[in-house]
Amino acid sequence: MTMKKIGFVLVPFLAFVALLAIAGCGGSSSSNDLAVVASPHSLVYLEAELSPSGASKEDLDALARKIAGVDNLGDFVVSKLEASAKGDGEPVDFAKEVQPWLGEKAAVAFQALKDEKLTDPVVAVQTTDPTAAQAFVDRQARQSKTPYRHGSYEGFEFQVGGSEGNAIGVLGDNLVVAEGEDGFKVAVDASQSESLADRDEFEETMDHAVDGSVADAFVDVGGLVGQSGSALQVLKNSGVEPSEATAVLSLVPGADQVEIDLNAAVGGEAPPSGDASEMLGSLPGDAFAAFASSGFGEQLAKTLDELDENGIPGQLGPHELKKSVSQLGFDVDKIASSIEDVGIFASGTGRGNLGGAIVLTTTDSSEAATAIKTIGLLVRQSGTPGVTALSGEASGFYVRSAELGPRPLVVATEGNRVAIGYGLPTTIRGLSGFGPSLAESPEYKAAVDALGDTPISGFVFGPRALDLARALVPASESGFWEAVPYLKAIRYVAIGGGSEGDRATAKIIVGVGE
Repeated sequence: MTMKKIGFVLVPFLAFVALLAIAGCGGSSSSNDLAVVASPHSLVYLEAELSPSGASKEDLDALARKIAGVDNLGDFVVSKLEASAKGDGEPVDFAKEVQPWLGEKAAVAFQALKDEKLTDPVVAVQTTDPTAAQAFVDRQARQSKTPYRHGSYEGFEFQVGGSEGNAIGVLGDNLVVAEGEDGFKVAVDASQSESLADRDEFEETMDHAVDGSVADAFVDVGGLVGQSGSALQVLKNSGVEPSEATAVLSLVPGADQVEIDLNAAVGGEAPPSGDASEMLGSLPGDAFAAFASSGFGEQLAKTLDELDENGIPGQLGPHELKKSVSQLGFDVDKIASSIEDVGIFASGTGRGNLGGAIVLTTTDSSEAATAIKTIGLLVRQSGTPGVTALSGEASGFYVRSAELGPRPLVVATEGNRVAIGYGLPTTIRGLSGFGPSLAESPEYKAAVDALGDTPISGFVFGPRALDLARALVPASESGFWEAVPYLKAIRYVAIGGGSEGDRATAKIIVGVGE
């Protein structure tokens, strides 16, 4: 992301705010709510500290040393900002021109979702001296290579123009940047009438932010889903009423980790709970990524009930699905109710040996075995080429074809496990536990310890995942290759979740090493 003139090109300004939050460059200011300039219909609102102190400051500096080899992160960020402005022909002396008026916090709010991307951002930065901030805006506008024009709306002055056509001005104690004149007017209207800060669910959700965070984000899940629509039915099937769902994410730095906490009001039924850590830990130890969930059978049963009731357009009419399956000789309801946990893992170091599987545990192994045996028989009778029955302790079948690539699609069961995977040895390892498991990996153990009392449900082994990415990502993807030196510091990613009353919780921890 190229840094141009600070505060005038909107996307670079977002990066500017983010870097300041990391560096801790802000001064002191009285606390005021940045959400007062955000539209009440904002979908996402991110607020960050510009001056973390104490343990947070020390942890951020420690992370910077481990990830980027930077001893003084604040000085490093400022030097980059000044160099960028100088390269654009409009020098900025940060210490003299910005820091004297820079406050404690900054925020950005997105008002819409278009083509699956958040749009219409409004940025707000607290100021300790609004007059000095406005003077900086006017001075930069005069010096800009691309003309700006002066504007006024409801008594508030602003500058609009530049290569991106953005508007910037001071509203109360906040420096505000928006996409165009209309965006700035939306911010003015919010500050003068109803804003995001006036929404009861916003205040209630933000109250669940984690102590010690340096950045918090409010997400209107219902609004996002309503504008995207693609995830609507999936959420309803999982017991979530999307129109009522909101969430807050909190960023908490540590000396050797970055933690992201989520707390969500999901609406509808009680949030899902359960502990799938035993399933996750039992998956193959050579996996670069693995995830697990408990109570999968209950959700599967709900989905099947809905499909049976509504039918599958062009294939099956209402109430024909279960009837058709029962004619094959097994009870789909009985199978769904017997399923307990589900796990999914992927392994490999490149295209030549990439594989993985979905693994299910069941309380009725005989019913699962019967279903798989019947399906395999029907597939072979249909004349599908490349179908072979499994031999050995596992029962089932696998299918080879040119479309599938060098490895077969495998459907198998052994004991209380069922697996559907790509690659025969990989799938069998998911069934039998042959070889080391994830639970035996030092990095996995560190991930479990980092989550504390939160049961682990997802794990990514950093070095192994990076090696695979380096083997698959083409040289033309310069952004990825520029990030590789920093990605090398990631030891693991740990994911866990649970519930607190009627709220769902989740935690993501990125472990960082030298």
